[in-house]
Amino acid sequence: MTVQLHDCQVANHYRCETDPAGYRNIAFADGSGVFFISKLDSETRWMLSYSPETGEIDRLDQDGSADHASFSALLADGRDDYDFVTRNNFGDVRRNVGYDRLTGESVTIDGVVLERCEFDMTVEDEAGNFLAHRKGLQLISRKLRLFFADTEQFENVFGDKASTSMAPVTFAFPGDEGFGETRPKYDCDMLMTGASPLNDRPTL
Repeated sequence: MTVQLHDCQVANHYRCETDPAGYRNIAFADGSGVFFISKLDSETRWMLSYSPETGEIDRLDQDGSADHASFSALLADGRDDYDFVTRNNFGDVRRNVGYDRLTGESVTIDGVVLERCEFDMTVEDEAGNFLAHRKGLQLISRKLRLFFADTEQFENVFGDKASTSMAPVTFAFPGDEGFGETRPKYDCDMLMTGASPLNDRPTL
């Protein structure tokens, strides 16, 4: 599946034969090319992410996480609380604590039915020091078992603040026009940040 997003980004969703059942990969690209790749499992847990620009590889600490994110719990209960840990190849450890909550609203974009989901997440280092806070809205697809970005507010320990809007614009499946596109189409007259929507937490 190829999803053209606002903020001059495009996401290609694909599966690899060697991946465990239920896994999927997402490659995000801006006008300069692919800048972030994420591997998710069937519960939308971020098993691995990779930044080609920096060489950073983040992996989920399955044993060291107190409460894994669960897409099934979100669908069943309307809310999923989580407390999971990621570790990267530079020695950084991040604890991600927060929740996803369905708002009860739905929207159809390019023929795909989506539901709005509120989220709030705090990121800490291994010692419990504050690193970043993220909150906003996402969109989910029950059929695809995926999150998609919508609007978000971000703040980090340095006092940097940002607001983003990266909702899907079009969806292309095998055989559709635009399937496999690697160049973004929308909002590309705006400044491209190259910042990953998934760098601190899972959103699609």
